[in-house]
Amino acid sequence: MDMPNLPRRIVIAGGGTSGWMAAAALARTLGPVAEVTLVESDAIGTIGVGESTIPPLVAYNRLLGIGEAEFMKATQATFKLGIMFENWKDQGARYFHSFGGTGKDHWSAGFQHFWLHAQTQGHSEPYDDYCLELKAAEAGKFAHLPDDRINYAYQLDSSLYAAFLRRMAESDGCNRVEGRIAHVELDGQNGDIAALMLDGGRRIEGDLFLDCTGFRALLIEGALHAGFDDWTHWLPCDGAVAIQTASVRPPVPYTRAIAHEAGWQWRIPLQHRAGNGIVYCSRYMDREAALEKLLGTIEGETLTQPNFMSFKTGARRKQWHRNCIAVGLSGGFMEPLESTSIHLIQRAVLRIVRMLPAGRPSDRDIAEFNDQQFTDMEQIRDFLILHYKATERADSPFWRHCASMEVPESLSHKIDLFRETGRVFRRNEELFAENSWVQVMMGQGILPQSYHPVAAKLSGEELSYLLASLRENVTKTVSGMPEHFAYVSHYCGVREASVA
Repeated sequence: MDMPNLPRRIVIAGGGTSGWMAAAALARTLGPVAEVTLVESDAIGTIGVGESTIPPLVAYNRLLGIGEAEFMKATQATFKLGIMFENWKDQGARYFHSFGGTGKDHWSAGFQHFWLHAQTQGHSEPYDDYCLELKAAEAGKFAHLPDDRINYAYQLDSSLYAAFLRRMAESDGCNRVEGRIAHVELDGQNGDIAALMLDGGRRIEGDLFLDCTGFRALLIEGALHAGFDDWTHWLPCDGAVAIQTASVRPPVPYTRAIAHEAGWQWRIPLQHRAGNGIVYCSRYMDREAALEKLLGTIEGETLTQPNFMSFKTGARRKQWHRNCIAVGLSGGFMEPLESTSIHLIQRAVLRIVRMLPAGRPSDRDIAEFNDQQFTDMEQIRDFLILHYKATERADSPFWRHCASMEVPESLSHKIDLFRETGRVFRRNEELFAENSWVQVMMGQGILPQSYHPVAAKLSGEELSYLLASLRENVTKTVSGMPEHFAYVSHYCGVREASVA
C-alpha cells in the first residue's frame, strides 16, 4: 500500500552519538522509504563523556544487526558488569550496583526477603555473594554464558561509536551535510520548522526534524521554545571535567563512581586508555579546585587536555513539539552517574521509529511520545536522587545539603515502602528493576524493617540448602570464567595492550 504522505525528508540536526544513533537506526529501518539527512559541522565539538553504558545497548545493537565483536574492536570497548560506588554511604564505605539479578526470586517475593529472613536465622553471608555479575566483576572476570545468563553492557569510546555508526548510516543511504546551522526557518503559516539555513546560504528542507544539537537545543528550544523543567534542586551537580589517560593496568569489567566532598569522580577503563572525570556542584567547588582534585587522583599519563562542561539537570517539557523531536542532550540531562545518557538517546530513537507518522503527526502520537519519554526521565531522576539523598555523610556542606533536601514524593514513597516492607515495585517498564533499587538502597544504608512472610515458609534445612546452592553456583561459575581483558582481546581479535 503506497503511503504518499509519509514524511519523506527526515533531517537530523547535529552529529555526535545522538545524531548518528538516530541516523543509523532510521536509515537501516526505513531504507528507501524516507530520505535521511544529517547536518553537522566539524568545527563544533561534542561532549564525548558518555563512555559507560547499560545493558539495553546490547539489544539496540542487535536490533540494528551490528556484530558485537566488530563493534567492540571499532570502539575499543570493554565489558561492563556494573558500577562500584565508593564513599557514597560514608567515607570508606563501598557497594556494587550490578546488572544482574541476585539469588533466586519467588513469584510472590524477591530474593531479598529470603536473605533478610536468613539473617534472623543466623546466616551471615552478605547479599553480594548471591550475584553472579557482582562476584565476576570483583574477580575481574568475564565470559558470555549459555542462555544469556550474564547481564552486561559496554565501556566504550563514544566518539569512535559515533564514527562507527556514521559509516553504517552512510552505507545505508544517509546523506551527511557539512555545515554550521546559522538559522532555523519556521513556516509562517503553521509554525513548524521549514528548513535549516546553513552558513554560506545553503537551505536544508525537511518534513520531520530531529534536534541532536546537544545542550544548545537550537531547534526544540531556540526556535520552538518547548520549555525546560529544572531539576537542579534535586540533582545539584552542574559541572564536570573530563580527561583521558594511558592505561596502567588491565581494564576491569566495571566503572568506578567515587564520591568526594562536593560530587563524585568516574573511572572507565577501555582497551586502549582510561576515561576519567569529576562531577561537582559549583556552589561548593569551583572548576579550578575540581581540576586540581581530578589531576591529583588520576593514574597514568594524560592523553588529552581537560574538557570542561557546564550543565543543568532537567528535562525538556515537550520532547516532541510540532515537527521537531529532541534526541539526546537537547531533550535534557540526567548527569552520568548511572550511565543513562546513551540509553535515553536509544529510547527516543526507538520510539521515533515505532511512532513515525504517516503524514502530519497526530497530536495524540505527540502527547504519547512526550508522556513516555518524560516518564523515563522522571524515573531515572528519582533513582539518581536516591544516591545523594540516602547518605550518612555529614563531612561537608554539600553532603549535609543532600541528606536534608526534600525529594519527589515518588521517590519518598519508594524509600519508605522498602524500609518498612522490603518491597520494590517496578512501574511502566521503568529502566531500573527491583534488584537495582535493592542494591543501591541497601548499599546506601536503607535496610528493611520486615520481609514477606513467604520467606519463613522454608524450614531451616531447606533455607540452608537454598542459600548454599545459590552461593556455590555463583562461585563455581566465576571460577570457570577467564580474566576479563584476556577474554576481550581474544573475542575482539586484538592483542592485549601492555600496561605499566
